[in-house]
Amino acid sequence: MTEVLFYHLERASLESVLPGLLEKTLERGWKAVVRCGSRETVARLDEMLWTFNDESFLPHSAELARAAEQPVFLTDQDETPNNADLLFLVDGAAADAGAISNFVRCVMIFDGGDEKAVADARAFWKAVKAAGCEATYWKQSPLGRFEKQA
Repeated sequence: MTEVLFYHLERASLESVLPGLLEKTLERGWKAVVRCGSRETVARLDEMLWTFNDESFLPHSAELARAAEQPVFLTDQDETPNNADLLFLVDGAAADAGAISNFVRCVMIFDGGDEKAVADARAFWKAVKAAGCEATYWKQSPLGRFEKQA
């Protein structure tokens, strides 16, 4: 059964959190697809993943023609051309709770300051629980670290 993790951003941005989560994904030998809410977010994350750290980069692509060979694929569509193990949902991207069973894990990262994002996360939580998935909720501590809440 797919494990679903909800990351509630309060003190950090998507751009500061996503690279670390992707690095952990690759360390486990998994591939990831990052589904974004817009093409603009795909472009922004594509650029950021090349430059977020002066000493390293995350191998990735936002080009469908190169997706199969990449451990991280960025998209604004419902597609998984790199046979990803992990699905990230960011910037309002959605997934059908019944359609995530092909993934080992699904991670929804949402902005706690955006009422619609919070409402969408709550609705997805209910849907994945109803689908029988294990769901955990992670919230940032005052020091910025994520702590499991539920």
